Amino acid sequence: MNTNATPHSEYQHRIDRLRGRLKEQALGGALFVWPIDIYYFSGTRQNAALWVPTEGEPMLLVRKSYIRAKTESRIADTRRFPSSKEFPALFDSRIRRIGLTLDIMPVKYYKYYSELLSEREFVDISALNRELRSVKSQWEVVRMRESGQRLAGIFSQIPSFLRRGMREIDLAAEMEYHLRKSGSEGAIRMRSFGQEIIGLAAAGESAAYPGGFDGPVTARGISSGTPFGPSSAVIEEHTPIIVDYSGTFGNYMMDMTRTFVFGELNQKLRKAFDTAVGIQARVVHGLRPGIVCEDLYLSAVAMAEESGFGANFMGNTGEQAKFVGHGVGLELDELPILAKGFKAPLQEGQAVAIEPKFIFSGVGVVGIENTWLVTATGAEKLTCLSDDIVVL
Repeated sequence: MNTNATPHSEYQHRIDRLRGRLKEQALGGALFVWPIDIYYFSGTRQNAALWVPTEGEPMLLVRKSYIRAKTESRIADTRRFPSSKEFPALFDSRIRRIGLTLDIMPVKYYKYYSELLSEREFVDISALNRELRSVKSQWEVVRMRESGQRLAGIFSQIPSFLRRGMREIDLAAEMEYHLRKSGSEGAIRMRSFGQEIIGLAAAGESAAYPGGFDGPVTARGISSGTPFGPSSAVIEEHTPIIVDYSGTFGNYMMDMTRTFVFGELNQKLRKAFDTAVGIQARVVHGLRPGIVCEDLYLSAVAMAEESGFGANFMGNTGEQAKFVGHGVGLELDELPILAKGFKAPLQEGQAVAIEPKFIFSGVGVVGIENTWLVTATGAEKLTCLSDDIVVL
């Protein structure tokens, strides 16, 4: 997929939407330093800073690679990053208030720009920026549909390479091999500090092992330095195998989980899985513009409690993740979040990964995850594949 084929009008639309929001907050412009934000508004992901004034033309200031940025950037004024002495002169003296994405900007960068633009007031526009990016244009929706089809296609191949006697790490290697061979870009981009993961291919006790990853399932991992994902344990009969991977195609991510088993699951695990599918159906039914995100989460929790598995819902007992769905796009942890306290209403064009899962310590994990598009008439499934447990 040629991402350079993105029409110039797409970037102009994004900048126009940004400017409208900046004007609402009486800001003179926004300065971006996070690579994915820069990519979203400019079309290039080089080491740079992007200045978008409320009035006037944007500037992309490139440290490296300027040569590549010139070929990719949709910003007409793309230039080399200036010296510290030259930098302040690039900003109109009448501009007093500047937006920054403080959710992701390192303190070192903040101090650097504060010293260069010492007479300006900096305002946090993290929420504004993330909300803008959460609503996908029709051009982005096409990319995301394509990404969902390709990831679902890879998941459909799992029964052809998931074999008895495999270690979890062998299954992960096969999954990652097929992802890369199919054109997945590999990087799992996350905005949250300290969060990193490649994917989950784990079974039984190992899958249910607790960890610090900000999600329902962490798995044991290879070591205490990489405490997430597959271990070297051999996958056993009659234990649930959880495969949870993202695919990045054409820069846009999809998120997906399926449950497998050699033999049969016991009645308790099967009931928990059926409950997860039921929770997904309930949440998806409410996935429409104007519905409050928190309400969908509370509905999911209530259904988990009614089933008798409330203590196992979305994590190990006492350490549950407090959400049931998260936005996806250029990053894995975008808005919206279907979580307690997240009272924002859903908007048409948002993409949400819904992942109800049940974790039984010492036993295993069962659950489901699909990515859905919020449309005017309801939810559109982007990862189209059967949700059923795959029995091998």
